[in-house]
Amino acid sequence: MRAVLAERPTAHGDGRRSRTMSAPHPATGPATLLVIAKAPVPGRVKTRLTPPYTPEEAAALAEAALADTLHTVLTIPARRRVLVLDGAPGSWLPPGFDIVPQGSGGLDERIAAAFAHCDRGPALLVGMDTPQFTADLLTGVGHDGHDAWFGPAADGGFWALGLADPSRAAALVPGVPMSTDRTGAVQRRRLAEAGLAVRDLPVLRDVDTAADAVAVAACCPPGSRFAATLNSLAETGR
Repeated sequence: MRAVLAERPTAHGDGRRSRTMSAPHPATGPATLLVIAKAPVPGRVKTRLTPPYTPEEAAALAEAALADTLHTVLTIPARRRVLVLDGAPGSWLPPGFDIVPQGSGGLDERIAAAFAHCDRGPALLVGMDTPQFTADLLTGVGHDGHDAWFGPAADGGFWALGLADPSRAAALVPGVPMSTDRTGAVQRRRLAEAGLAVRDLPVLRDVDTAADAVAVAACCPPGSRFAATLNSLAETGR
């Protein structure tokens, strides 16, 4: 049901704000933070890094990116932290996360299913491909007056998606074409067309190719496992 009660502003990436009609969200406060990820098994993750990297090296980079992401999420105030995992957990998993399996179907369906693990409060989902993301990028998420939060990716996808009412994911995500250069635009448009007040988060670059890995490592904060792993591979001649 979509009850239109009041106008509220939405933010654009260039700082402008537009007006949209919005339904009230059910709760505010620290969000449930979801990380959707694939276990870093050689041959199953980051296959576009091979070549130049071997499947084992690509998996090591994936593990480092995932570990960075999980440790960053641990620094963000949250009502609950959930790892939505395809595969089995390993030594890379820090304490503090509930683990749930990914649903079946395409990525759009699995993202929607991830939000079904949340209660009535706000929820935000991030992937494992942006190890450069920092806690300050999510400041205010869950209690800043928005109905949705959207983090676009440089390749046309998105790295973060949040909803004040996570139950709306079932209607807003399935059917969005995934892994295309218009994935983010289609998802962002769905949020707007549903009348949600959307806060746009900064654009980040995903790690998909070797060139992406180098560019992302250069943006990672000090102590990054991903940057250290990439540098160690470079030192061995990669």
